[in-house]
Amino acid sequence: MGDLGVKPLRVELGERSYPIRFAADRLAGLPDAIARILPAGPLALVTNAAVGRRYLPAVRDGLRERGFAPLVVSVPDGERAKTLRVAERVIGRMLAAGLDRSSAVVALGGGVVGDLAGFVAAIFLRGVPCVQVPTTLLAQVDSSVGGKTGVNHARGKNLIGAFHQPSLVYTDLSTLRTLPPRELRAGMAEVIKAAVIRDARLFARLERDIPRLLRVDVAALAPIIRRCCEIKAEVVAADEREAGLRAILNFGHTFGHAIENLTGYRRHKHGEAVAMGMVLEARVSRRIGMCGGAVVARIEQIVRRAGLPARAPAFRRDAWRRAVLADKKRRADKIAFVAVTEIGRVRIESLAVTDLLAALDRERESR
Repeated sequence: MGDLGVKPLRVELGERSYPIRFAADRLAGLPDAIARILPAGPLALVTNAAVGRRYLPAVRDGLRERGFAPLVVSVPDGERAKTLRVAERVIGRMLAAGLDRSSAVVALGGGVVGDLAGFVAAIFLRGVPCVQVPTTLLAQVDSSVGGKTGVNHARGKNLIGAFHQPSLVYTDLSTLRTLPPRELRAGMAEVIKAAVIRDARLFARLERDIPRLLRVDVAALAPIIRRCCEIKAEVVAADEREAGLRAILNFGHTFGHAIENLTGYRRHKHGEAVAMGMVLEARVSRRIGMCGGAVVARIEQIVRRAGLPARAPAFRRDAWRRAVLADKKRRADKIAFVAVTEIGRVRIESLAVTDLLAALDRERESR
């Protein structure tokens, strides 16, 4: 199952350009891929216990055979790893081991590991190279691509971070076979998001093939994962630092991040929160006259068919307001709201937070 026949992608960012490579060989090709772009020597291999048990020995041994000296740093599972305290601990291990500006960081894991390790790479000695090795569907189609790194703050998600593009993204689809079903479904939310914002044909393909995708049919998944990466690469190449277009990638995240915040990052996976956020933001889009009911119905139906939650918890209005105000996209009293206009097309609307909450109130009252 090694050669997928899927062509690599390139994220075009001038001197910060990098490839996304696709494989299905249980990471057997990863050490060679790293050796082609980085000089041999010490590097930090950041992972967690669950991923490490499955893949760490072979990756570590392969790197050693190619002249690397991997320092393995294991971090906690879940969002609790995305803190300044954990980042400081990782950096402390790197400094104690003598890593320097010629060293690199390899992120072996899902979105949390990628965000944390990328952030560490961005700030360690003012920046060292990073290789993203995403092992979850969510990380493969979204968080490993684009250079957004960061950790959470008590007031909100990803409020502390930096843009730091990787030197390589190595996407191995065979790692998806060991994902718990809930993790796979959570990743499907970001696949749906990519289709809603940019590709109506991809959305129709999801409507047709979702059962095969949830069975981890690699032949069906491979072109879809590549297309999602292509969509994100196009958007990032046009707007690396989210000055405009890149904000469309936040569809579902205004309310999704609020849901995560209001449930203490414990009740829902990120993708589950995004799924609820997409349905709610589609409904609000209809409330403000951006789309019709048929668009909302298709989004809600595909979310449910993917086995994801479609209905957000019933928080109090003041709780919604507090969480929305913590959103990174807020500027004073306005927020960059990603409104759906049709499947495959969205529009960024600068909405007053009070207007957004009023539309949310009307939607909640109607249900």
